[in-house]
Amino acid sequence: MTSERFLVTGALGCIGAWTVKRLLDENVSVWTYDLPGDPHRLRLIMNDASVARVKFISGDITDFENFERAVVDNRITHIVHLAALQVPFVRADPILGARVNVVGTAVVFETVKRHADQVQGLAYASSIGVYGPPEMYAAGPLRNDALPHPTTLYGVYKLADEGIARIYWQDYKVGSVGLRPHVVYGPGRDQGMTSTPTKAMLAAAVGRSYHISYGGTVVFQYANDIAAVFIRAARAKGEGAPVFNPSGSAADMSEVVAAIEAAAPQMKDKITFEPAALAIPSHVDESALEAKLGPMNWIPLAEGVRQTIDLFRGAARDGKVNLEKILA
Repeated sequence: MTSERFLVTGALGCIGAWTVKRLLDENVSVWTYDLPGDPHRLRLIMNDASVARVKFISGDITDFENFERAVVDNRITHIVHLAALQVPFVRADPILGARVNVVGTAVVFETVKRHADQVQGLAYASSIGVYGPPEMYAAGPLRNDALPHPTTLYGVYKLADEGIARIYWQDYKVGSVGLRPHVVYGPGRDQGMTSTPTKAMLAAAVGRSYHISYGGTVVFQYANDIAAVFIRAARAKGEGAPVFNPSGSAADMSEVVAAIEAAAPQMKDKITFEPAALAIPSHVDESALEAKLGPMNWIPLAEGVRQTIDLFRGAARDGKVNLEKILA
């Protein structure tokens, strides 16, 4: 075992589950902090023996005393903060969204401030949703210093999180690294506005037709890869509160469908998509991130899609995935 002791908030979600898996694969001690729930995404990508090694802590991210106790009592050295409500849930309940996405982040930073001698690294999730539609920006990949212009409350709250990080460095010298994921795909990505490409991969794995809810070109990031970047960010040394745009595979939705059909030829013409594009930038420049963390390793889209479909086939066979709930 290493001397690191990681706490992952939002570990029952997609990126969180993959973050936990990667850390366990490195033989790192991992604690999770979430509301009580079924760790079905962890079981989807890990065997029972690995899941048994996870130390689960139940708690509300807005409960400062409980979260602080979890960090102190377990001598946590690194935090990956992913707990958040996604766009549809924030839209449905904006006040709860603000509590979880903004107050929850303040709880994490305040805890790190009070225990700076113990916590050595903090990474947190912002979002590509802090930006406006592509036509707002110059041609070419989106620069890391491009002006934010969120078009959803979710994006507004994530931008507030970046402000929290900046002020905690300015006033208290709490260092952090923020990351703005784009369209994450892969096993475990079963909810949220941009999850339908992954649902199409699940549908293909079990021979069902599926219609993806949007089109256009976006940056796709395999969940396992973006989890690795969060871990590297939590381990990064240095000062300040930088926020970075990770890249991945910029691809049109037609390329995603082609990758699905290549991995599941029997699904030819059975996976379709809505032509309307999302109002988010379609290409990003990750040079600032690489200057901080070093070269990134992104799996090619076709290989990520193939791995996702293969895992879904086994999961469906073993009863590890709720097809009717996800594909409804």
